[in-house]
Amino acid sequence: MAGIAGVAAPGRQQQVECMLDSLSHRGRLGRAVLEFESATLGGVWPRAQAGWALPDRHSVRDGVGPGHCAAARVSDGVMFLERDALGVAPLYYGWTSEGLLCFASEVKALLKATNDIHEFPPGHVWEGQQLKPVFRLEPQAPIADPPERVAAELRRRLTAAVEGCVNGDVAGCWLSGGLDSSTLAALARPRVMNLHTFAVGMPGAPDLAHARQVAEHVLSRHHEVIVTLQDALAVLPDVIFHLESFDALLVRSSVTHYLVARAASDHVPTAFSGEGGDELFAGYQYLKSIEASRLGDELLDITGRLHNTALQRVDRCAAAHGLVPHVCFLHPEVLDYAMRIPVEMKIRQGTEKWILRRAADGLLPASVLTRTKAKFWEGTGMGDLLARYVDDRVSDGEFARERTLPNGWNLNSKEELFYYRIFKEHFGCAGDLAWMGRTKGA
Repeated sequence: MAGIAGVAAPGRQQQVECMLDSLSHRGRLGRAVLEFESATLGGVWPRAQAGWALPDRHSVRDGVGPGHCAAARVSDGVMFLERDALGVAPLYYGWTSEGLLCFASEVKALLKATNDIHEFPPGHVWEGQQLKPVFRLEPQAPIADPPERVAAELRRRLTAAVEGCVNGDVAGCWLSGGLDSSTLAALARPRVMNLHTFAVGMPGAPDLAHARQVAEHVLSRHHEVIVTLQDALAVLPDVIFHLESFDALLVRSSVTHYLVARAASDHVPTAFSGEGGDELFAGYQYLKSIEASRLGDELLDITGRLHNTALQRVDRCAAAHGLVPHVCFLHPEVLDYAMRIPVEMKIRQGTEKWILRRAADGLLPASVLTRTKAKFWEGTGMGDLLARYVDDRVSDGEFARERTLPNGWNLNSKEELFYYRIFKEHFGCAGDLAWMGRTKGA
């Protein structure tokens, strides 16, 4: 995705250029700095976003289209910032030692201007003087339509979301062989002349076999990325640098995501991602144990946490290689409808994502429609290999001494300490870390 940065003061071109240097991976095609009486704004953008990231001479944008972007603009001498409802596009802000507001798409760029780091909250705007909410995830009145009508409308909205992301003859899809990514691949295939699908895993990983089956079904140009523990360790420092997190589960899943994104960047400018399907349609196994009366609140909670966990993984792994990811399950029209589907249609008789399976009926092989959810690092075969590798390299005494961080957080495992040591080399001065998300329940 594109990258943006800026300072609420004129004459800061050199400083903003320095910030953009740290975002150069996000935009290898174009770059611009705009000067105003009240602000200096800058942006970089990849080929897939040429003409979109810099829509005029008054604003810069980062994201994948309306509803999924972060933007900065100057109007009537005032700088405005905004971030989309779910935080699909990243944005951070802080104050310089001179008391000037500054912002950037990634923490590493913001550190060129300040150590005062804050995550810009999703669904908010900055209007010159204060941060204001413009969107909140809230319970919605459930739809009263029968399942067959709900499934048809859900499929229509997903189809429209996919169509809206197709721009050109070539596109990619990260394919695990699970329901979410397979549905997007099936919907995209008739609308893209050349659809490339990409699967990643260790030799014999279940995702590889399932993805191969889906690719054969939709007739995509399929690519497999076979990885080893040594491959994962080799890219681990780069992954943590781009991810800007030491959360163990997030890093673990990002390693393979980073590797498959790197491979995809050799073939396509954009890639469909199934992120958000599990949160909206109750795909995680633990959700089956939650009473129906509380399930809606749990889905709201985990959807609202995506911005600095799973969506951060999707954004950073793609942006590290100049790719633009499309998260169609979180398209505003799909999100709005999904939030109104009764939870009884999401988990029915012990089957998770029941209504989504109905919506995808006829698009995919029966074995895919009935496949249960596998965590990304489990489906790729990585499992706890990294954790076991670390366990032999971090002693119990080291973990006891180092597990409590200066801000009071406790690291959850030796694996997380191992990642934190790498993280600290790059982001040790980045404030109190309140800007960094952590996986719920980790």
